[in-house]
Amino acid sequence: MKPAERRQSIHKLLADRGTCSYEELSEFLKVSTMTVRRDVDVMAREGLATKALGGIQRAAPAEFYETDLRSRLLEHRSEKQAIARAAMGLIHGRRTVFLDGGTTCLELAKLLATQRSGLTVITNSAMACIELGKSRENMTVGIGGQYDAPSASFVGPSAEESASRFFVDLAIVSTKGFFADEGTFESAIATFHIKQIMAKQAAKVILLIDHSKFRQRALSKVLDLSQIHTVVTDAGAPEADLEQLRHAGRHVVIAGIEPGHADSAARSGQTVAAREGSNAL
Repeated sequence: MKPAERRQSIHKLLADRGTCSYEELSEFLKVSTMTVRRDVDVMAREGLATKALGGIQRAAPAEFYETDLRSRLLEHRSEKQAIARAAMGLIHGRRTVFLDGGTTCLELAKLLATQRSGLTVITNSAMACIELGKSRENMTVGIGGQYDAPSASFVGPSAEESASRFFVDLAIVSTKGFFADEGTFESAIATFHIKQIMAKQAAKVILLIDHSKFRQRALSKVLDLSQIHTVVTDAGAPEADLEQLRHAGRHVVIAGIEPGHADSAARSGQTVAAREGSNAL
């Protein structure tokens, strides 16, 4: 079992039990307690769990994460964090920004709360509101409506009506699937309507997408490629697709994984520093 798979198993076990000892995890995973401690150290740094005497416990915010969102938080975590860091370089000054309820946007929300000021951030994500609310340096505006548990977001007619009132400088969105010659695809109808509304009312649209989403198609087409101005991804993205995006006039940013996040870098085969032609939006 790979380290990332072990940590995902630990996270799921914590979701059920709340706490586990190192010995229990060692027996559960069939690995040494030293291996378990290394995995726990990584999870603690990423805020996915809290170290306790003799073991580990569920991180304080975990009760807010519904099952679907919780499982997605661990998928390609290092890439998502790298993409969020690269996206920070595209946000300057006192901008008005929309963030959707995707896990990559949640990573970005954490960075905005600690590293930016003077922003107005509009979101339908309950978790993004919680992260952004940890700082008073930015204004957070929540889009209310029916609560969608799998995404921890607010959706439905009331949320769509609320979203239609806002015009933003940057709409920063994620997606379930993406084709470089078509656009984005989603399965959750309730959540993607909000993205469509905000994309139409944004001066620029930035797509945050890890390599696993390329060449994946879902139930419905959401955004056309012509609506997307910038694509921020990781080094594992297919080079042919990236060239296709550049040829179509899209701005492409490749996020590099920092030292200490070697699992994902090894999968990508290389570490590339964030690069882009011009990052002033």
